[in-house]
Amino acid sequence: MPDANIVVIHRSDGSGTTYAWSDYLSKISTEWKTAVGIGMTLNWPVGMGAEHNEGVAATVQKTPNSIGYVELVFAIQHQLSFGAVRNAAGEYIRANLERVTAAAASAMTGDSVSPSSITNASGKDSYPIATFTFLLLPKQEKDDQKKAVLFELLQWVLTSGQKECSALGYASLPHELANRQVQALNSFK
Repeated sequence: MPDANIVVIHRSDGSGTTYAWSDYLSKISTEWKTAVGIGMTLNWPVGMGAEHNEGVAATVQKTPNSIGYVELVFAIQHQLSFGAVRNAAGEYIRANLERVTAAAASAMTGDSVSPSSITNASGKDSYPIATFTFLLLPKQEKDDQKKAVLFELLQWVLTSGQKECSALGYASLPHELANRQVQALNSFK
């Protein structure tokens, strides 16, 4: 490592990526939790902001001695270096799709349909800075045609669509979790 100051790059816009990153930091550092906390937007103690994952990745790429956080697919697309991170089991894990899925699988305890957070999940193979992509649905949809199309799309996402995840740079859901989501979706019908 060069003897130089590190330039911290963070999201300037509200994002789930910031939420996941700050959720993880709050779990491993009481100092971070107290001073900065968890949120989609934060009052950053240092650094410079960039918009969206694309902006952070591009800024890190062109800024010497910088560090930032982005979704895994953006780190891969921009050929950014990234290191191993210590997980809850004490293992240093590099991010990849299988280890993100392992984090989701380790969160599958009890009868919860949807675990809300998988940051710092247990399991020796779990990547600790992982999160789900959430979809928000209306409680009621009065337009039967829209409801049917939305149901069909979500059914595909949770079944056949899982095979498309890795090509897009996203981890697939563990089979058990996808099945739980299909059951929950059926209540939407």
